[in-house]
Parts: sequence; C-alpha cells; structure tokens
Amino acid sequence: MRVEIHGHRGARGLWPENTLPGMSRTMELGVHALELDVALTADRRLVLTHDLTVSAVTSADRRPIYAGDPLYPYVGKPINALTLAQLRTLDVGVRLPRHPDDPFALTQVPMPETRMPTLGAVLGLVNAYEAESVRLHVELKSDPTRPELTADPEQFTELVVEELDRHGRLDNVAILSFDWRIIRHAAELAPGTRRFALIELDTLHWNDGVGDDVPAAARAAGATTLSPEHIMVDESLMAQAEAAGLDVAVWTVNQPELAARMLDLGAAGIVTDYPDRMRELWRERGLELPLPVAPLRPVSV
Repeated sequence: MRVEIHGHRGARGLWPENTLPGMSRTMELGVHALELDVALTADRRLVLTHDLTVSAVTSADRRPIYAGDPLYPYVGKPINALTLAQLRTLDVGVRLPRHPDDPFALTQVPMPETRMPTLGAVLGLVNAYEAESVRLHVELKSDPTRPELTADPEQFTELVVEELDRHGRLDNVAILSFDWRIIRHAAELAPGTRRFALIELDTLHWNDGVGDDVPAAARAAGATTLSPEHIMVDESLMAQAEAAGLDVAVWTVNQPELAARMLDLGAAGIVTDYPDRMRELWRERGLELPLPVAPLRPVSV
C-alpha cells in the first residue's frame, strides 16, 4: 500500500500557508497531496484562508480598498463580511508570532507582499505546473456553532465542486471538512471524488449520531477516508476504520518519531507542516517518495 505525504496548508512550516508561492515550492519539493483551506467572501468568492475571521497571525493590513472604508482595518473582521478586493489588500506572506516560541514563525521563510489567493488561482497554478501527480485536498471551513460566520453548507459545497469541475480536477482532488453536512452533500454532487471526514475531540459534537464507532459514522455520512487528529489514533480506532473500509490520514504530524508511530499503526497518509522531514523518514523506510514537480519555465516574449 502506498503511504502518502500531505502538505498541510501547502507546507506551513516552510512557507506562508495557503499562498501561491507556498504551493509552488511545496509541489517542487514533492508531496503526494497539497492540503488547503477555503472560505466564502461577502461577494461569494472562494478564497484560501484557514480562519473564518482574518487572522492577525497570518495577515497584516496594508491599506483600505478606498479611503474611509468603515470596515478597515480588515484584520479581525469576518471573511464573509469582506469582499475579495478588500481581502486582496492584505499581506499574507509574513507570519506574525502569537508567542515568542511560535515554531512556524521560526522556520517559515517570509514572502512579503503575498496576496490571499482564490481557489481558482490555485487550480490554475496546479494546471500550469501540469502537476497531475499531486492531488489537491480542499478543506471547506465551516462551523455549525457559528452560523453567522459560516456559509450555507450546501451552497458552499456546490460552489467548490463547480470550481473544481471547471478546472478539470474532480478526479484528482479530495473534499475535506469537520462539518459532515459538507461531506454528505459532496457525496451527492461528486460521488467519484474522495471525501475526508476530519475529526478532533473538540468538534465531534458538530455531527449528529457519531456514537462510539466514529469511522462507521463517517462512512455513513459519505466519507471515503477518515482524517483524525493524531492524539485520537490508536489500535482501536484503526481497527474500526478498517472494518468501515476507510483509509486513515492523520493530522498534523511534524515530528518523524510521531509519524513513524502512525505508520506502524497503519496510517495511509501523514498530514504535515514539514514535508521535507517526512521525505527523510520515507527514504529511511524505503517508502515510495512523491516526485518533485518540475519548476515552471519562464515564458519568452
């Protein structure tokens, strides 16, 4: 069985998360899958962001879209209250440490003046690279406990599926969410597309009828893969996942020693902020390494 390396938010530990330059460098490093997060703006555009409000850690205000904009500064505002034009004024290329020991601020290469991209821009980038060996893992950010910040799950899923289909990616993509309403709707709209049910202890209650057999509930919701936080993974969960017919992709694993334990338990995928570290582990274990994607060639004029 092939065991995969999934770059988390591109490769958050190495380059600014959820950005075009970060995705480019991660593909050139070599991963089996690129994971990214999307949310919906006030003007119904799909943008890459992990947070439902503009993060002060990953985003910095530079200027208002027009003088006197009452929503400025944009940092801290809901994503769904801002337009794409407003969000594109932000610099998302320099991580601001929340704590002095923020590991990502210490290891991430700054890329000042990087802008928040749309999902369409990322799909165009991957197609420009002709990166058919790289699967895109698109996490739809949704929180049923905060409906004022969250897009309607059916409409949101439809917009994402339409964008993926427009770029010819439905056969080489996975749709991910902690909100299993999205998993169910994706199963109806794109039954041939992989669907990852994300789970963690803090958000399991979002989904009705989970019970003691989480993998079975995920399968019933339409998932094709279970993606748990690593602290949930043990022999019991892996046995339940196998009984449900689900592979397991574990997040977020940044230390090779922890990754090795997850592999020994039977994980089919490791989601990591540091795919360079995982590539070393794969070499040590003789596992199939994802091929680096060739850099884009400059266009001559």
